[in-house]
Amino acid sequence: MRDYILLMHGDAPLPRPRSEWAAYIGRLQQANVFQGGSSIGGGVCMAKSGAGEPITNAVHGYIRVNAVDLEAARALVIGNPVYEAGGTVEIRELLRDE
Repeated sequence: MRDYILLMHGDAPLPRPRSEWAAYIGRLQQANVFQGGSSIGGGVCMAKSGAGEPITNAVHGYIRVNAVDLEAARALVIGNPVYEAGGTVEIRELLRDE
């Protein structure tokens, strides 16, 4: 199994109800692929050389899952409240040092 992070962008209309999130997370938990997640608040970017770049406002939350491959991770997006509302969910593999 590989680890993936689903990055929810803030382009879905209106915040999604908690009940939609509870149902989606419950489905991932039942499939034994959910590894955690959270909404993301404000912050800063830092650079040793001085002021960092502005933070991106595109990403509003993440969910970490495991899946056999990218296609299996894509299937896990079905039912995601952001995706179902027409918003963007970015899927990225979390690489391991081996």
